[in-house]
Amino acid sequence: MYLTVKFIHILSATLLFGTGLGSAFYMLMAYRSGSMAAMAVTNRLVVIADFIFTTPTVVIQLVSGLYLLNYSGIAWLSPWSLRVFMLYAFVGACWLPVVWLQIWLRNRAEVLEVPDKQYRDRMKIWLILGIMAFPAVVVLYAFMVYRPYWG
Repeated sequence: MYLTVKFIHILSATLLFGTGLGSAFYMLMAYRSGSMAAMAVTNRLVVIADFIFTTPTVVIQLVSGLYLLNYSGIAWLSPWSLRVFMLYAFVGACWLPVVWLQIWLRNRAEVLEVPDKQYRDRMKIWLILGIMAFPAVVVLYAFMVYRPYWG
């Protein structure tokens, strides 16, 4: 059972990271193109990808991670565990507004001819949240590899 859960945890982490990075890349490139048609299509697909891939993997990461933590015997209140929980919460705190922003940007891109100030401002917030979350996800990967050795 342990190896199966570990495999699912690694696979879902990979899917989560890859989908997030890919979605961010395409959404940013569509925005930089200046084409509202490209933004509308890309934003619509990113919202779908978040629903199909990101949301389930976020839940799978939490459930499988807690199982692996219990199995490993690492204390839930160890410095390592607390850091992992804080990073997970931080990434989630960045991701939840990003989901709302992506839905707003999708809806707005379908009716605009050019990005207006509101669109540009929300796109900047979306980008800032992604820039903050990305390194935290990389650190989470490092914590998984170097587990109890870091505290």
